Amino acid sequence: MQQNQTLKNTVSQRKISRRSIIGGAAGVAAGYFVGNTVSGLESRSALEKLNVAVIGLGGQGGANLNGVKNENIVALCDVDDVRAGKAYERFSKAKKFYDFRELFDKIGNEIDAAVISTPDHTHFHIAHRALSEGKHVYLEKPMAHNVWECRELTNLAKEKKLATQLGVQRHTIPNMHRVVELIKSGAIGNVKEVHCWIDSNRGMTPQNKKLNKVPASLKYDLWLGPAKRRMGYDPKVTPYGWRFFWDYGTGETGNWGCHVLDIPFWALDLKYPTKVGGSGDLANPISTPKQMDSWMEFPANGDRPPVKLYWSQAKGGPQILKDKGLSARGNNTLFIGEDGMLLCGFSQRKLLPEEKFSDFEPPKQTIPKSPGFHREFIEFCKGGEPATCNFDYSGPMAETVLLGNVAYRSLATFDWDATNLKSSSGIAQRFIKESYAKGWEV
Repeated sequence: MQQNQTLKNTVSQRKISRRSIIGGAAGVAAGYFVGNTVSGLESRSALEKLNVAVIGLGGQGGANLNGVKNENIVALCDVDDVRAGKAYERFSKAKKFYDFRELFDKIGNEIDAAVISTPDHTHFHIAHRALSEGKHVYLEKPMAHNVWECRELTNLAKEKKLATQLGVQRHTIPNMHRVVELIKSGAIGNVKEVHCWIDSNRGMTPQNKKLNKVPASLKYDLWLGPAKRRMGYDPKVTPYGWRFFWDYGTGETGNWGCHVLDIPFWALDLKYPTKVGGSGDLANPISTPKQMDSWMEFPANGDRPPVKLYWSQAKGGPQILKDKGLSARGNNTLFIGEDGMLLCGFSQRKLLPEEKFSDFEPPKQTIPKSPGFHREFIEFCKGGEPATCNFDYSGPMAETVLLGNVAYRSLATFDWDATNLKSSSGIAQRFIKESYAKGWEV
């Protein structure tokens, strides 16, 4: 009993320290949830374990399973026995499923939370089912396959008052915390322009033209799920290359955008853009690009002026780095302020020009160390304070990431009505919501 009370006190103290964060993700989240109770598990002690279903077990799914391994893993679900094999061995007592729908049909009443790490095109259907049935959700980025799906999941989580966390794990890196503190403290003055990028030329994966036999271990029709039946099985697509085909993935933008845009979203309290544009080579209707550029305009927010955010996928980084003699190595974001610049990546930062900031005293550290990204989610499920990348914060960010793809694919500049999910471009509007294969309609 004494041990339980000590742990409760420790959790309570952590909650107080994390509430000291000024602005940013946790502040936004706490602002929404104050005065509300989290549905279902608000009375649980920190020692009482959650009953968790883990859906998607290969790759990142294995890492996420490891993040919640100390809870009760009651169900495992994957469409590929080989990819799921190690998880099945580790958690041999968990019930095993191929189809998430069967999982919820048969043992949904035994589950408190779902951890979802499947390909992008299946995120929405699984998460929507889980949230609809009152389950807390940890979901991999970029949340969903299109903007409409992101908004639906965000609204549903809010309506149900459920604990959520989007897999933007780099949110816990201390260097990112220091970057946020620098920008919020006004170290480089008002920021009106931010450049973000992924240094990559992955994309335009060639489609295998020959007919391939589906492995006996793979339930391929379940892997396709709501996607169009456009292609036969291709080992270059399943299990990994899917992210470079529009039917299943969202390219390097979806792969890295939430991680990188998390930095300016947190530092500048961004939410929804009002104007979006994109450029690059003519978009391929099947596969994602090797290079692209897009931009978003955000309105003023309090004392912060309007901000223009640029997103690029380019080997060696965007042109502005070359113009200013800066390196992309280890960096992914350049803040341009009235009094200087801040160049940073997940694990490094530099104020520019260096001579101006040679004697600069950094602001007081106000963002405390995270107890662990998955730990945040677990504590939230048990009635603790909101996880830092809950959907109230990460939903608008994921929408913005996917709007970058919309701008590139339509090669259009358009006004964006975030309230109604309406674009002033008819071409762009076609990519906001997509149709599903027969039997997968929502």
